[in-house]
Amino acid sequence: MSPPWKLFADHLRLTVRLTPNGGRDALDGIETDSEGETYLKARVAAVPEKGKANRALIALISKSVGIAKSSFSLVSGETARKKILRIEGDPEGLARKLEAFLK
Repeated sequence: MSPPWKLFADHLRLTVRLTPNGGRDALDGIETDSEGETYLKARVAAVPEKGKANRALIALISKSVGIAKSSFSLVSGETARKKILRIEGDPEGLARKLEAFLK
């Protein structure tokens, strides 16, 4: 299974499937969709209003993996369940942090 991220020169892009209003904040591992694309499955207790769930997602990943919240930005999926997050920094170092957390 391929990882749910892609490395670029100065950042990493992480694909996430978010369930807002999920009762609790949690990262539920990696899954593959019907097209063979992998994504990080996440849930947050926040409601999907005015970007609250997106901010909660970034805070959850930031705290869980140990990456500053200021490094994150939303590339696509502002109102969709499937999102692509851009994480600024050394892409290989970021990938190692994500791999270590997800094992």
